Amino acid sequence: MNIDLHTHSYYSDGVLSPKEIIHKAVNADCQFISLTDHDSTEGLVEAEECANKFNLNFIKGVEISAKHGPYSVHIVGLGINVNSKTLIAGLQENNQFRINRAKLISEGLQKVGIENAYKKASSLSKTKYITRTHFAQMLVMEGVCHNMSSVFKKYMTGNKPGAVKGEWAKSEDVINWIHSAGGLAILAHPLRYKMTLTKLKKLTRELKEIGLNGLEIVNSFSSDEDIAIAKQIADTNKLLYSCGSDFHGWPNQTIELGKIPKYDYGKNFVLNYL
Repeated sequence: MNIDLHTHSYYSDGVLSPKEIIHKAVNADCQFISLTDHDSTEGLVEAEECANKFNLNFIKGVEISAKHGPYSVHIVGLGINVNSKTLIAGLQENNQFRINRAKLISEGLQKVGIENAYKKASSLSKTKYITRTHFAQMLVMEGVCHNMSSVFKKYMTGNKPGAVKGEWAKSEDVINWIHSAGGLAILAHPLRYKMTLTKLKKLTRELKEIGLNGLEIVNSFSSDEDIAIAKQIADTNKLLYSCGSDFHGWPNQTIELGKIPKYDYGKNFVLNYL
């Protein structure tokens, strides 16, 4: 089956509407799709209603930013109840930090001569929330940088002018929000975090101890070696397997919805537990 459990709409930092995400999933011949916007469940009702019209299996999801020790990680919640008061309150907490961060990013960029960054980045967002992706895309469109990767290297990480240090909610709280909403907590794209394999294994073990349910072992850029490494970490910690493209839809990104390496997930696949 063609399954994509990690996608984004314009309710976070994607380009398409939830309805357009579903249409794209249908055209990609997906049998299961999840919308997992960053710290937002706003698009899930629209996406589910559209998916039902096509008899497409839809999984309600969300991707939540979390802090674990010195690391910022993304934890996907699958099979969530969007009316969970605990989840709603938690997402509001994270999004308040996102609002404050956007203002600080803009101030930092202004100090190096990039004027009106907040206004320009906000014009790319369909909501009141402005993400780092919106700033990065704006800088590419303005011709300041050639691509997203160069933006983050030059402006948005470490001690660079657009880098903002701050705290997302703690990982144990995020996992609790997801569980309180009846969902499963999945560590997204584990091999994309900037840490050694030894540190990743330690991180995963610690997250498992506080309730992590699964690991996203396949995404758009996974090689056979990547999948084998992620699977081994999942198996060691008795975690479920998940998969997803992390599709956003920006024209300068090569990721396509539903286009991930085929893999036989077997009985440990997260769909078997949703």
